[in-house]
Amino acid sequence: MALKRGLTGSGSQRSRSGGGGGFCGFPFPLIALIFFAVLAPLIFLTGRGLHSINPDQKDISSGKQTVDWRERNAMQHLKSLFSKEVMDTITANTGDLGPWSLDLARKNPLSSSWKVFGVENAADQQNATLDKPKKMVLDAEKEASQLKKENANLADDHTPFVDTPEKLVRRQLREKRREKRATQLVQQDDEAIVKLENAAIERSKAVDSAVLGKYSIWRRENDNENSDQQVHIMRDQMIMARVYSSIAKMKGKLDLYHELLTRLKESQRALGEASADADLHHSADEKIKSMGQVLTKARGELYDCKLVTKKLRAMLQSADEQVRGLKKQSTFLSQLAAKTIPNGIHCLAMRLTIGYYLLSPEKRKFPKSDNLENPNLYHYAIFSDNVLAASVVVNSTVMNAKEPEKHVFHLVTDKLNFGAMNMWFLLNPPGKATIHVESVDDFKWLNSSYCPVLRQLESAAMKEYYFTAGHPTTLAAGSSNLKYRNPKYLSMLNHLRFYLPEVYPKLDKILFLDDDIVVQKDLTGLWSVDLHGKVNGAVETCGQSFHRFDKYLNFSNPHIARNFDPNACGWAYGMNIFDLKEWKKKDITGIYHKWQSMNEDRVLWKLGTLPPGLITFYRLTHPLNKSWHVLGLGYNPSVDRAEIDNAAVVHYNGNMKPWLEIAMTKYRPYWTKYIKYDHPYLRNCNLSE
Repeated sequence: MALKRGLTGSGSQRSRSGGGGGFCGFPFPLIALIFFAVLAPLIFLTGRGLHSINPDQKDISSGKQTVDWRERNAMQHLKSLFSKEVMDTITANTGDLGPWSLDLARKNPLSSSWKVFGVENAADQQNATLDKPKKMVLDAEKEASQLKKENANLADDHTPFVDTPEKLVRRQLREKRREKRATQLVQQDDEAIVKLENAAIERSKAVDSAVLGKYSIWRRENDNENSDQQVHIMRDQMIMARVYSSIAKMKGKLDLYHELLTRLKESQRALGEASADADLHHSADEKIKSMGQVLTKARGELYDCKLVTKKLRAMLQSADEQVRGLKKQSTFLSQLAAKTIPNGIHCLAMRLTIGYYLLSPEKRKFPKSDNLENPNLYHYAIFSDNVLAASVVVNSTVMNAKEPEKHVFHLVTDKLNFGAMNMWFLLNPPGKATIHVESVDDFKWLNSSYCPVLRQLESAAMKEYYFTAGHPTTLAAGSSNLKYRNPKYLSMLNHLRFYLPEVYPKLDKILFLDDDIVVQKDLTGLWSVDLHGKVNGAVETCGQSFHRFDKYLNFSNPHIARNFDPNACGWAYGMNIFDLKEWKKKDITGIYHKWQSMNEDRVLWKLGTLPPGLITFYRLTHPLNKSWHVLGLGYNPSVDRAEIDNAAVVHYNGNMKPWLEIAMTKYRPYWTKYIKYDHPYLRNCNLSE
């Protein structure tokens, strides 16, 4: 009701005022028109002008809160990256220039190293205004660079940082932890390496390195892992058949016993000497099935774990005894083979001897006899009873010599081979070199009254040792001392090396060569080697422990223990350069006689020439370079091929001489290439490669 009254009142008022609305007498439509036509554009233009006057100020004022939050977040990250001095510089620049931003960097470059492409340089006045902040930033960069250098040098000279005590302590703790951890890791690595090495050693002990017979890993049959599966099955069946047959006989089951023996004989015939399935008889499969059925029956009736174990252990012990016996027999036979001369070489010596004695005395002489005593030439001493071996030594030396006409060979043999040795070199003269052959039996001064070895060989005790007492009745029992009963130890050709000045009194130096060597290079350089007052130049062989004095001499004897070092290095006979002048001065032959006389009962060393040589030339031997003389081709199958090819002399020391059937085939070509197998004498005696 009140509202009605108000409206009525107003309406009466408008009617009294003239019947129309307005402002100061102007109608409302007119006022609205003036406002939108004049005042609104004026207000818009005025506001636009104010906005264009300072846009940066508007941005700063409108986003002040956002900038403040970003600034605080950035400062927190910067504090973890820069030192306190750098942060002070940043704070000062922020206070002077306001918050840092990309626009600020574009308009006000703080360093000459900061470049923004596409923006013109600021005005000179603006640069002048920013000289001070730029200098502060440059100083801050310089300090940061210096700090990095100090940090890099800390590991070298351990110079401490100039820092707060708390940071310094933390840094030291971190370094200690790193060092401790590194030490632990190194220790763990060392322990792991030691464990691996020990494990490898234990594994290597369990590996059987022998490569023997049918189980050789180099056989082609073993390319297929199952190539000998049936062979193994048959062998295992035969072992179990022997076990059960023994048990069956013991328990009185004779039918089963005879059945097992029958199957065992059939399997043995089917197996034969086969080492692979391809070698088996065609009935092998049937024999395996039959044996399997019998063994199944025997297992059901006779199986007793303890009894079977006992039988297998007894069989193992019996097999061990058989292996030991076979090894002894093998040693005996190898020693026996080393002592023998092949039929072809014996035939050659006989034919040559007959031919020599059919010659007239005038044709038995060698030319150039005036060179035999010329000390300015290169003289060689070779003592041998093997015609073919001596010819290889002479031929290989001459073929590799630079001046063969200056080489003189002095050969000494026994009476039996004297004619053969002369005849061979009369038929096959060594080119321009000089050669002379003598018989040891023609040295009349070499008798039992002068030489202790000859005197000992004539004694009853020595004859008993060699020809009567202690001779074994079986091959296996005789292998132990057979090595020292080799006839070469009874021959004076082997001991003549201790009498070189007596044999060649007018020579100053001589090179001694064994007959089981091959020369591969010119040897004249040995005459220019300075022996430093020593008598013997030889290659030492003490690279392994068994080539030292204690392996050759009896150091339980006081005479040996007082005069020699058990760890002294041994050396090799076979290629030795001897200074005969020093030999005479030091009376080497007298030293040899003294010790040989003391060893009449063989209490100082066993028979041979190397032990007395080690004693006689003790501290009188000059070591030569190892490339002059490589040994082991007569017993060692693993001599380095590069060492052999680089050697001046290779030596077939050992039992496997290159002229024997037991020689190692891979080493024989070094020897056979100096033999002309098309020679009529060699063909007639069936000597071939």
